[in-house]
Amino acid sequence: MELHIVCIPGDGIGPEIVAEARKVLDRVAKVYGHTMVYKDILMGGASIDVHGVPLTQEAIADAKAADAVLMGSIGGDTNTSPWYKLPPNLRPEAGLLKIRKELQLFANLRPAYLYEELAAACPLKEEISRAGFDMLIMRELTGGLYFGERKTVEENGVRKAYDTLTYDENEIRRIAVKGFEIARKRKHKVTSVDKANVLDSSRLWRAVVNEVAQDYPDVEVEHMLVDNCAMQLVKDPAQFDVILTENMFGDILSDEASMVTGSIGMLSSASLNDTKFGLYEPSHGSAPDIAGKDIANPIATVLSAAMMLRYSFDLDKEADAVENAVKQVLKEGYRTGDIFSDGCVRVGCRQMGDLLAERIV
Repeated sequence: MELHIVCIPGDGIGPEIVAEARKVLDRVAKVYGHTMVYKDILMGGASIDVHGVPLTQEAIADAKAADAVLMGSIGGDTNTSPWYKLPPNLRPEAGLLKIRKELQLFANLRPAYLYEELAAACPLKEEISRAGFDMLIMRELTGGLYFGERKTVEENGVRKAYDTLTYDENEIRRIAVKGFEIARKRKHKVTSVDKANVLDSSRLWRAVVNEVAQDYPDVEVEHMLVDNCAMQLVKDPAQFDVILTENMFGDILSDEASMVTGSIGMLSSASLNDTKFGLYEPSHGSAPDIAGKDIANPIATVLSAAMMLRYSFDLDKEADAVENAVKQVLKEGYRTGDIFSDGCVRVGCRQMGDLLAERIV
C-alpha cells in the first residue's frame, strides 16, 4: 500500500519528534510491505519566518492532496518570540485554526491510556491506577458554544455578554457515526455525555445519538450527564471506552482525562473529517526551551502516527505493532527525561526513536 503523508514539523521540538515518528513509520513500511511518500510543508512560526504568514494556500493545497497529515507542534515562547508581536491572525496558532477549518476536521480524538510501567505517575489512588484504563474522548470540534453567535452589549449602564450554544442534527449525527465506528475498533462501548436534564441542545444530542445507535447493534451505548462523567473519570476511569461529547464538554473532559494518565508527553491525538482523512499530532506543545537538545519525548507523536495507520488507512495490525513497540520499550525500562524514574535507563529523543523502530515486528 502506498501512503501519501504530508508532514508539518512545525516549531520548537516539532522537527525532532516528527523525524522519530517517520523513522518508526519507515520501519513499519519495511516490515509490512508498504511505501511511505512524504511531503513536508511549513506551518506556524516556521512559515512566518519564510512566508510572513502562518499557513499559505499552497500548503493547504498540499495537505488536501495527501491521505493524511502528521504534525509536530506549533508556536513558541509567547513572552520572547517576535511571532507574538504580530496581529493575532498572523501568529503561529492561527495556522492551526485555519488548517482545521480548511480540512473540515470536526472530530477530535484524544486517547487516555495508563501504561502499567507509568502507573506511579497517575495522581489517582493506587487501587484505581492499578486497574488501569484505556479510553478515548471523541469531541465535536467545529460547533457548539465556541462557534455560536456571541456579543457583548451595555443595557442601562450594565455590561451583558451573550454566547449561543447551537447544534443541528446533522452536526450531531456525523460525530456520533464517527464515535460508533471508532468504538467498533476498540471495546464496542460508547458513553454519550450531555446535559440533557437542562439543555435543549443536549436533549437533541441524546435523541440523535440514540437514532445512530440503531445502526450499531454490536456497540453498547449509555448516556451520562457531564457532571457525573467528570466525577466518574477520577472515581472509575476503567469503565470508559469511547466518550462521545460536544465541543465544550469535550474540551474540559479531555484535559481531565489527560491529567489522570500522569504524563502529557505520552498523549496522542487525531482530528478527522467525514472521510478517512485526518490530522494527527501529539497533545503537548512545542516546548521551545528544550528544542534542539535531543531530550524531547517522541512517543506521543509516534502514537499519533499509529492512530493515523489505524483510522486513515485501516492498518490495524500495523498500528498494533507500533503501540506494542511503545509498551515493550517502556517494559524494558527506557525513558526520556520527562517520564524518567529511578532504576530506568535515560535516553534521548533520537535513541528513543531507534528503540521503537527496532521493536516493530
